[in-house]
Amino acid sequence: MSEASDVVHNAAGSRFELSVDGWLCRADYRRVAGLLDVYHTEVPAALEGRGLASKLVSALFEHARHHQLRVRPSCSYVRAWAKRHPEVADLLEP
Repeated sequence: MSEASDVVHNAAGSRFELSVDGWLCRADYRRVAGLLDVYHTEVPAALEGRGLASKLVSALFEHARHHQLRVRPSCSYVRAWAKRHPEVADLLEP
C-alpha cells in the first residue's frame, strides 16, 4: 500500500494525487491569482475511511503555505477539514 508521503502535486493537472492499491485519490484546484480554489476531492469508495482525503488536503495546505498562497475551500470536504484544523485559518481566503 502507498503511504501518505507519496502525495504528489500534479501541477499540470492542477491537483494533488495519491495512488493507493492501483486507485487514484485526488484534490483538484484552480489557480486564481494568488490562491488555490480547491473545488473537488475524490477518494474511491473502496479506500474510504483511511484518512486519504485528509492527507491530500493537508499536503495542499502545506504547499499553499510554502508558496505563500491563499486557499478558497469551494469543496465541502475541504471546508469541513479546515474547520477541524485551525492552524490553517491564516491561509483561508478572507
